[in-house]
Amino acid sequence: MCTVCGCSEGEVKIEGGHDHHDHGHHYGKGPAHAHAPGLSQARMVQIETDILAKNNEYATANRAEFAKRGVLALNLVSSPGSGKTTLLTRSIEDMKAKTAIAVIEGDQQTANDAERIRATGVPAIQVNTGKGCHLDGHMVGHALEHLELADGVLFIENVGNLVCPAGFDLGEAHKVVILSVTEGEDKPIKYPDMFHASDLMLLTKTDLLPYLDFDVEQCMEYARRVNPRIKILQLSAKSGEGMEDWLAWIDASRKMNEIGLGG
Repeated sequence: MCTVCGCSEGEVKIEGGHDHHDHGHHYGKGPAHAHAPGLSQARMVQIETDILAKNNEYATANRAEFAKRGVLALNLVSSPGSGKTTLLTRSIEDMKAKTAIAVIEGDQQTANDAERIRATGVPAIQVNTGKGCHLDGHMVGHALEHLELADGVLFIENVGNLVCPAGFDLGEAHKVVILSVTEGEDKPIKYPDMFHASDLMLLTKTDLLPYLDFDVEQCMEYARRVNPRIKILQLSAKSGEGMEDWLAWIDASRKMNEIGLGG
């Protein structure tokens, strides 16, 4: 259960691995949810604390495995329709000649995005969360067992959701929040936890700016109001504008990761 939104994970499917597993996930399998009759606020807080503590154990194990393999793991988070997968496929095409890459795809259902990634020639593991609204450390660790990636970059494309993924560490080096100019400039103050948890904001679909009433400066001000340390890059996966800055950021993060400074 995610006590933030009351979602139920249900049955998790990892394509290419075990078809179905429980492995101690109990989010939503009891009666508790965001407004749970019969449960006090203190009890709900305790349940959420226990869930996050267990998740952090898995995330710590993932982080150790990433370090052992020399892998930079990036957790890509956004609302649905922000252009995550399009950006990811463009990034892979631009990077794959020089860098080993793998992808973990998170969606409630279908393997559509994983199939798009595999079409680029890069391995992708699809994790279907069922009713769950986010990936967690255990799911990512389980998917990682089916990837042979070493000395490269692992992109984790989280379930489209600007709320719950903010609270779940996957062992990544960085959360990268993706916001498209079609979504409205006030998203950082509407969903502050996600932008506060992220090290980088990618403002995407900038090729559409001439056709939209979107205030770029206001959006960036909102993001920095929530998170003064956040770095912001503007780009278009379609036109290629700004892609060099994004790829340079990844390269710099890899170098920092290699010397143990975490980017």
